Amino acid sequence: MLLAACSGQDEAERAPRPALTITVASPAREVWPIRIPANGTVEPWQEAVVGADVQSLRLAEVRADVGDAVSAGQILAIFDDEPVKIDVAQAAAALAQAQSAMETARDDAQRARTLSGSGALSEQAIAKHLTAERSAAAQVAAAQAMLAAQKLRLTRTRVLAPDDGLISARTATVGAVFGPGGELFRLIRKGRLEWRAELTEAELALVAPGTAARLTLAEGRSVEGAVRMTAPTLNARTRTGFAYVDLPPDAALRPGMFARGEFDLGERAAMTVPLQAVSIREAFSYVFRLEADGTVRQLKVTTGRRVGERVEILSGLEPAAKIASAGAGFLNDGDRVRVADE
Repeated sequence: MLLAACSGQDEAERAPRPALTITVASPAREVWPIRIPANGTVEPWQEAVVGADVQSLRLAEVRADVGDAVSAGQILAIFDDEPVKIDVAQAAAALAQAQSAMETARDDAQRARTLSGSGALSEQAIAKHLTAERSAAAQVAAAQAMLAAQKLRLTRTRVLAPDDGLISARTATVGAVFGPGGELFRLIRKGRLEWRAELTEAELALVAPGTAARLTLAEGRSVEGAVRMTAPTLNARTRTGFAYVDLPPDAALRPGMFARGEFDLGERAAMTVPLQAVSIREAFSYVFRLEADGTVRQLKVTTGRRVGERVEILSGLEPAAKIASAGAGFLNDGDRVRVADE
């Protein structure tokens, strides 16, 4: 009897013991949204450079500053126009002088035509008068062109906004002298901003014009937008391109700011499991399937989207399987377990 009792005790000691108490879960079929996360910067939709169109004139007045909303045709700055007014007066006087000379030449040419054939004037003298008339007409045309040029210069002493928009930069300073083309202001046309999201080539293929996008700002607030276009080329080094998302007017948006966001591509069915059921080991994802003999088998799976505390399983797991949930991170392949619910 004593030997039998000892033998039974040895067998009990040699029997495998449960390694860990776990809870069990089964994959669930759900419909999840398809979203592509992305990072990018907020930039102006289009930027216009407002430059000086006059030379060697002093800037007399600046009427716009950074942050001002302006309308097309609004005066932004004024150059000292006194030198140009003098040039306009001189050009007008030159035109009057040329017109007077043309009238005299025209009268002489008319008399020469009347006397043609009478012998009172030689053919050479007649031709001279006619040539003088044409020369006087050309001088009038040149004087008119000069006057028009000076009037145009006078007009350009008023620097006008080329479009509705928002002043984003100003280099105009009262008293400064700018050469032709010198930058005075930068203007965000229409005040429109866009989010330039960087995507991989595979992600760009999924995003089409009109796709909804949602940005998350630094303070946690969201801004809705829509894709205007995608870049026709990719960066040859990074193999990424941009999706350009039109943004609504928002005081919190600033050109140059970084923003995270995502693109909404609709919905798709997904097989999901609790997040705690997936273990990451050596850069791979695994789950532990409960076997009939009370042990677990480690399965390598491919994961997809994550929503809350659940993760999508793309491959490696059958829908009817039972897997370890709580406690899965401490398991190894072949471990014997005890199910908490049993």
